[in-house]
Amino acid sequence: QVKLVESGGGSVQSGGSLRVSCVASGSTDSTYCMGWLRQGPGKERELVAHIDSDGTTSYVDSVKGRFTISQDNTKNTIFLQMNNLKPEDTAVYICAADFGTHCSGSWWPLGYWGQGTQVTVSS
Repeated sequence: QVKLVESGGGSVQSGGSLRVSCVASGSTDSTYCMGWLRQGPGKERELVAHIDSDGTTSYVDSVKGRFTISQDNTKNTIFLQMNNLKPEDTAVYICAADFGTHCSGSWWPLGYWGQGTQVTVSS
């Protein structure tokens, strides 16, 4: 089993920045695809960004140029640096991962999910 624990959410004004982190523990693998999803009030869950263990990254268009996903392979940790935040970025941000596989072009996590961390952006 794998456990994903997020941290770093909070409240910020429009234009501000936040960084969220996700630590994976348990039966992890050096090959993986990990990412961040979000679910805003009254919205469907959306895949925001994902990163392959080989370093390849992908972003949804709405966050390109503002969000950066990164990883610390040695610590099974991924980060999402969010800059120039907008009120529409308000959501619960959820970490997800599949281990033993690389990311595909249309990746949707099937393996493990965290509990989520709240990000609130006020105007």
